[in-house]
Amino acid sequence: MSFETLDVKVENDIAVVTLNRPPVNAQNAQLRSELIEVFDSFNDRTDVKVVVLTGTGKTFSGGADINERPNLGTTPGAYWRHNRLVRECSNSISECNKPVICAVNGPAIGAGFGLMTACDIWIASNTAVFAMTEINVGLAGGTAMLQSIFGKSRARRMFFTGMKITADEMYRLGLIEASLPPEELMPYTMELAQEIASKAPIALRYAKEASQVTAVMPRREGYRFEQNITVALSKTEDTAEAQRAFKEKRQPVYKGR
Repeated sequence: MSFETLDVKVENDIAVVTLNRPPVNAQNAQLRSELIEVFDSFNDRTDVKVVVLTGTGKTFSGGADINERPNLGTTPGAYWRHNRLVRECSNSISECNKPVICAVNGPAIGAGFGLMTACDIWIASNTAVFAMTEINVGLAGGTAMLQSIFGKSRARRMFFTGMKITADEMYRLGLIEASLPPEELMPYTMELAQEIASKAPIALRYAKEASQVTAVMPRREGYRFEQNITVALSKTEDTAEAQRAFKEKRQPVYKGR
């Protein structure tokens, strides 16, 4: 697969997807469509166990490409198609059946912040800042996302003012895994990706599904869902192999079944 706005590399069970639309990786329709295409493909690829999403240059993503917006009001249905594409771009990442790590290499603004939150694990360069700045261009967006991460007061302050938060502050609040010097970001991220990729692929797939589904379930139903997954996993060859390997003090060899 080849793309115009993304660089995609797969090696040792890890896919690295790099936003590549200089200068700030602004998200236009093409970039979003390509993200949907590549993340949908990962669902069926047995050579991909973990995905890393990052950006090229000094910015992760400056948000939506506002140069596209003037054209949206001239064609009937254009806004509806645009909004659906934005939603499904995020959903293609959050619903991907492989764990997705976001390595935020620089500012993540507006829709760039949204892309990060669609991922499962967040790691950032200490040069990164995070904000929903739609209010600064006469728009509003990101309330649902902000309120799923921050408390009421901080979320609404960010929404009403476009306030920026540094990576160090995000780490202090316990919202990201690490705030690192830029040169340490990808080594740290890849080490974590390798650790995750070493796990049983079926268990990873079920774990991702459970993470998504139980997040919107009442606690009792979520607990039952997890127990049903445990029962299903206990019948797989990989679970039997994992338990044998643990007893024999060796690395397991998984077959994905």
